[in-house]
Amino acid sequence: MTDQNAKHEWETGLIGGPEKRDITQAPYNPHWAEIFASHRQVIATSIGRVARRIEHIGSTAVPGLAAKPIIDILLVVRDSGDEDVYLPALLACGYILRVREPDFQEHRMLRTMEKDVHIHVFSEGSPEIDRYLVFRDWLRDHPSERDAYANLKQDLAKQDWDDMNAYADAKTGFIEAILKKARSIDA
Repeated sequence: MTDQNAKHEWETGLIGGPEKRDITQAPYNPHWAEIFASHRQVIATSIGRVARRIEHIGSTAVPGLAAKPIIDILLVVRDSGDEDVYLPALLACGYILRVREPDFQEHRMLRTMEKDVHIHVFSEGSPEIDRYLVFRDWLRDHPSERDAYANLKQDLAKQDWDDMNAYADAKTGFIEAILKKARSIDA
């Protein structure tokens, strides 16, 4: 275990506490896919076969959808609680551990210093993997609901939020309705 990893071993939740950040929506930018591809390569090179799956998720992964210009990446590993197999390598690449949630499917979130890329780490089999991918794919395939989501996010972005988690929580009802609809069609 590295000293840097040992330093964070006991810290859980939102490491560093809540941050007040402006929530701004930018028009869809095709360059977001290139940014994802670049970070995907960094992650894949740094942890190799430990990465079982690396996916572009979130609004920047949906062509035509306005979004906060933050690239969300889903990284699936065998066991996200076993940080020794991936965290030191990702820290060495300049990513910063921001979230450690042992009670939420061992979720970890790292980000860049610039706060423009978030890497969400989950274990194989986590239900969150399916949630992210089903929601992303639904919005890709259903432009009217993509647009409704864009309108919701634009309205929410006009409000004053103490931190980004509160903003994210405000979108939960819409997301849950889409997931329910998508799963009822797949059933």
